[in-house]
Amino acid sequence: MKILVAPLNWGLGHATRCIPIVEALRRQRAEVILAADGAAYDLLKLEFPDLEIHTLPAYNIRYPFRSMLLSMAVQMPKILRGAINEHFWLKKFLKNTPIDVVISDNRYGFFSRHVHSIFMTHQVNILIPCPILQPFVNVVNHFFIKKFDACWVPDVAVEPNLAGILSHGNFSKKLNIKYLGILSRFKKQVFEKKYKAAFVLSGPEPQRSILEKKIRQELNIVKNENDTYLLIRGTSKPFDLDQVRNLDNMMDNLEIHDMLTSPVLNQKILESDVVICRSGYSSIMDLVCLQKAAILIPTPGQTEQEYLATELMRRNQFFSQTQDTFDLSKAMTTYSGFKNFTDLAIENKTLEEIISELLKN
Repeated sequence: MKILVAPLNWGLGHATRCIPIVEALRRQRAEVILAADGAAYDLLKLEFPDLEIHTLPAYNIRYPFRSMLLSMAVQMPKILRGAINEHFWLKKFLKNTPIDVVISDNRYGFFSRHVHSIFMTHQVNILIPCPILQPFVNVVNHFFIKKFDACWVPDVAVEPNLAGILSHGNFSKKLNIKYLGILSRFKKQVFEKKYKAAFVLSGPEPQRSILEKKIRQELNIVKNENDTYLLIRGTSKPFDLDQVRNLDNMMDNLEIHDMLTSPVLNQKILESDVVICRSGYSSIMDLVCLQKAAILIPTPGQTEQEYLATELMRRNQFFSQTQDTFDLSKAMTTYSGFKNFTDLAIENKTLEEIISELLKN
């Protein structure tokens, strides 16, 4: 069977969690074609250089305001235009290329009545900071999900689960939800420790760059020649190391990369004492699968990330600080008091079974 996989370019999380999907499809001898834009395109091309990949219309989502609701409201025409453009892109693509299944990670317009279409999301229930509008937002969310033949949710179906109220609730059977289990491109291994901390950045601008600058400032405060830190910038935008060092008087014992392939990043994370990253759901799934200690910094105004960071800290599983109050010294002395998500069923055959069922139909 020929499968088209298309993640949204909204941070790297949508693309990274598609990697185990693609790998599982290929293990079961499906032919995979990729489609994406921006950093998601660059990452998938880096991960799968042998696969056919196409450029999709870009949404170009940004967070110009601290309020997610306001940021999304002013960009709604652009978001709707992006969904419409990708829908017609797919319609035109299917005329020239026979496809059996389309898997869309949070691309609401990427479906077809003529092809088995799957929508993947962990936000079956979208949280917004306005309770009055909450029901309306999810009515619209479910309206579009029902355009697809199935909804794949990267989480376990039972308690304890990982995404909480984002992925679980009394949902309509018409959504045809299938829980895939916890997805990660990483594998737990043993490596000698090399880094005091690994900063792994992702997410929309300008907040990604704001956090990167904040991290460099904090590193200057806690300078220690005996400690080595790692910064993965999570962007393909060119980085002038010499210029940044001149501007920020940045420490020399900071290793910097823009992007890394999964095997290399897997190793470097395991070589670090702790990971400091956004509380994006895909990042959390990676941390859980690696059983890695972490300090979570939610993107300001992004309700989903704020909920996950607060909930996981409440469960005493991951330490969290806001971007405004981020204090590296305090975080490094506090995070060890928090345990990892050790009671979650990580190893399971759910994904392989669901894909096997898909390919038989």
